[in-house]
Amino acid sequence: MIKFPNQSRSYDRTRRAVHFWGSDSAIEASFFIEEDALKRLQPGACHEADFLNAFDRNRDVICATAAKVYVRGSRGSYDLVASQFSKVA
Repeated sequence: MIKFPNQSRSYDRTRRAVHFWGSDSAIEASFFIEEDALKRLQPGACHEADFLNAFDRNRDVICATAAKVYVRGSRGSYDLVASQFSKVA
Protein backbone atom coordinates (compact mmCIF):
# COMPACT_ATOMS: atom_id res chain seq x y z
CA MET A 1 0.00 0.00 0.00
CA ILE A 2 1.40 3.37 -0.96
CA LYS A 3 1.65 6.16 1.58
CA PHE A 4 2.61 9.80 1.27
CA PRO A 5 4.65 10.64 4.38
CA ASN A 6 6.95 13.00 2.48
CA GLN A 7 5.30 16.43 2.56
CA SER A 8 7.67 17.92 -0.01
CA ARG A 9 6.47 18.88 -3.43
CA SER A 10 7.89 21.03 -6.18
CA TYR A 11 6.73 22.71 -9.31
CA ASP A 12 8.20 21.30 -12.53
CA ARG A 13 8.11 24.06 -15.17
CA THR A 14 9.03 21.71 -18.00
CA ARG A 15 6.14 19.34 -17.30
CA ARG A 16 3.84 22.13 -16.05
CA ALA A 17 2.98 19.99 -13.05
CA VAL A 18 3.53 19.64 -9.33
CA HIS A 19 5.85 16.75 -8.48
CA PHE A 20 5.41 14.74 -5.29
CA TRP A 21 6.44 11.32 -3.98
CA GLY A 22 4.91 8.30 -2.36
CA SER A 23 6.48 5.24 -0.77
CA ASP A 24 5.48 1.60 -0.72
CA SER A 25 7.85 -0.06 1.75
CA ALA A 26 11.27 0.47 0.16
CA ILE A 27 9.84 1.48 -3.22
CA GLU A 28 9.54 5.19 -4.00
CA ALA A 29 7.21 6.39 -6.75
CA SER A 30 7.06 9.83 -8.36
CA PHE A 31 3.76 11.50 -9.13
CA PHE A 32 3.01 14.56 -11.24
CA ILE A 33 -0.30 16.39 -11.10
CA GLU A 34 -0.74 18.58 -14.15
CA GLU A 35 -1.75 22.24 -14.06
CA ASP A 36 -5.19 21.55 -15.57
CA ALA A 37 -5.98 19.12 -12.78
CA LEU A 38 -4.94 21.69 -10.18
CA LYS A 39 -7.05 24.34 -11.94
CA ARG A 40 -10.00 21.98 -11.69
CA LEU A 41 -9.43 21.69 -7.94
CA GLN A 42 -8.73 25.39 -7.47
CA PRO A 43 -10.18 27.52 -10.27
CA GLY A 44 -8.18 30.66 -10.92
CA ALA A 45 -4.78 29.10 -10.28
CA CYS A 46 -2.40 30.42 -12.92
CA HIS A 47 1.08 30.82 -11.42
CA GLU A 48 3.59 28.49 -9.80
CA ALA A 49 2.69 29.69 -6.30
CA ASP A 50 -1.03 29.16 -7.07
CA PHE A 51 -0.39 25.59 -8.21
CA LEU A 52 1.64 24.76 -5.10
CA ASN A 53 -1.08 26.31 -2.93
CA ALA A 54 -3.75 24.29 -4.80
CA PHE A 55 -1.73 21.15 -4.15
CA ASP A 56 -1.38 21.94 -0.44
CA ARG A 57 -5.08 22.74 -0.02
CA ASN A 58 -6.14 19.56 -1.84
CA ARG A 59 -3.39 17.18 -0.73
CA ASP A 60 -5.80 14.59 0.70
CA VAL A 61 -7.85 14.18 -2.48
CA ILE A 62 -4.71 14.28 -4.65
CA CYS A 63 -3.00 11.57 -2.59
CA ALA A 64 -6.18 9.45 -2.58
CA THR A 65 -6.33 9.69 -6.37
CA ALA A 66 -2.61 8.88 -6.63
CA ALA A 67 -3.14 5.79 -4.46
CA LYS A 68 -5.90 4.60 -6.83
CA VAL A 69 -3.67 4.79 -9.92
CA TYR A 70 -0.57 3.35 -8.25
CA VAL A 71 0.42 -0.21 -9.17
CA ARG A 72 3.36 -1.61 -7.20
CA GLY A 73 6.45 -2.05 -9.33
CA SER A 74 4.58 -1.02 -12.45
CA ARG A 75 6.51 2.15 -13.27
CA GLY A 76 8.60 4.88 -11.77
CA SER A 77 6.24 7.80 -12.24
CA TYR A 78 2.55 8.50 -12.59
CA ASP A 79 0.72 11.45 -14.17
CA LEU A 80 -2.50 12.71 -12.62
CA VAL A 81 -4.72 14.51 -15.12
CA ALA A 82 -7.79 16.73 -14.89
CA SER A 83 -10.26 13.99 -15.88
CA GLN A 84 -9.39 12.12 -12.67
CA PHE A 85 -10.78 14.96 -10.54
CA SER A 86 -14.29 16.34 -10.14
CA LYS A 87 -14.91 19.97 -10.95
CA VAL A 88 -15.28 22.26 -7.98
CA ALA A 89 -18.73 23.83 -7.79
